[in-house]
Amino acid sequence: MENIALPVRLVGADGTTVRSAARVSAFVNLSNAQARGIHMSRLYLHLQRVLGAEPLTPGAIRHLLRDFLDSHAGLSDRAMLRIAFDHLLERPALVSANSGWKSYPVEIVATWADAHFALELQVDVAYSSTCPASAALARQTIQDRFATDFPRGKALDRAAVECWLGTGQGICATPHSQRSTARVRVRLAPGFDLPIIELIDAIETALGTPVQTAVKREDEQAFARLNGENPMFCEDAARRIRGALDADARIADFYIRATHHESLHAHDAVAVATKGVAGGFPA
Repeated sequence: MENIALPVRLVGADGTTVRSAARVSAFVNLSNAQARGIHMSRLYLHLQRVLGAEPLTPGAIRHLLRDFLDSHAGLSDRAMLRIAFDHLLERPALVSANSGWKSYPVEIVATWADAHFALELQVDVAYSSTCPASAALARQTIQDRFATDFPRGKALDRAAVECWLGTGQGICATPHSQRSTARVRVRLAPGFDLPIIELIDAIETALGTPVQTAVKREDEQAFARLNGENPMFCEDAARRIRGALDADARIADFYIRATHHESLHAHDAVAVATKGVAGGFPA
């Protein structure tokens, strides 16, 4: 059963419970090769009973999968659950006293097979990426224009240079940057809760240039400075995220895909990084 419309309850950073609209898929196998059909209503009622009433936790998901199999005794011995929703978080502006809401696509995939429970969490985080090569070319262009407008041997007037820097003649080239997406899937170690907000925070902190919500002039200026301080290729972004996740004891494995939706090219630049554990996510 795919794309079932159901609510999920999530515990926020302040301890309050929020409800999100989810798209849920529930699967059981047919262990008997001659069997035809599953008990769809049983799966649906289990989902409705648990997801609508209990906070979404690894324990609740594990029990739900066991309920799937108990209700299909003699018919199924493996089960899977996929829950996808958009998680809204309120984010402060960089400088001003404003804030706004950002939507983060989240997907949770849980399986029960051979008496083993596995849980994966995936989040998408949007950020801005300034191309390091383009930044170097822009600086070189500005240097060349400066050399033309202020030739050697001519006395420099500080006020004239300061005025020149504030004009289009002075800043005659800017590096290209683009909205980019980090898709991070982690396999959670047993004994931990769902670290949705913590994972998003870790990714945004590692990248340094998450997209903004409420933006005043001072916030836009601060964002421009952050982009100038954090030029990155897609492989730089993937490595930054990998460095942030490597030491997290809650994460047994991870798969990182950094996609830069190029403004120079009509194609995307993509980098992939994994933890590299045996039997883990393929690189």
